[in-house]
Order: sequence, then structure tokens, then C-alpha cells
Amino acid sequence: MAISKDAYRQFQEELAALDRDQEDRRKQAAEAPMERARREFNELRERYGLSVADVVAFFPEEEGIAYLQQLIAASAAPSGAVRKRRARRGDDTTH
Repeated sequence: MAISKDAYRQFQEELAALDRDQEDRRKQAAEAPMERARREFNELRERYGLSVADVVAFFPEEEGIAYLQQLIAASAAPSGAVRKRRARRGDDTTH
């Protein structure tokens, strides 16, 4: 009995999907538990629009403070690159 090309192609695609799933599981298993928890929480935070207070309460105190510091630094930094001040033409003292 001959196997159709479509059935063979579908079988190959299912095997490839299983390989990808297995590789994803290996990557997640290699991830540290706290890193996995952080990644999952950040996904939930974005999905459900959690507040900064929710985030700070979730992480240990030191990491919550570090997260707040990152937010403050990001909001204080100008968008894009840091601008350099240009000297005025009249400020040039060398003739």
C-alpha cells in the first residue's frame, strides 16, 4: 500500500512541531526558576495591564526597588540617544 505525499508531508510537519516543542521545553528547563517566574510575570503584566505596585509587590524587595529604578531611569532619559551640547560660535576664545 502506497502512502500519499500529503500524508507524508503532514507526518513530517507533525514531527517538526514535536521537535520544536521539545526544544522549547529544554530551554525552559534550563532557565532558572526565578528567571522563569520573572518572564511569566512580565507576560502576565503586559497581558492584563498590571500596575507598578503589583510588580513591586510580586518581586522580592531588592528586585522591586531595582525595577523602580529602571523605570525612573527610562523615564528620565531622553528618547533616543543622549544629545550633545553644541558650542556657540561666539564662545570660541581661540582666534
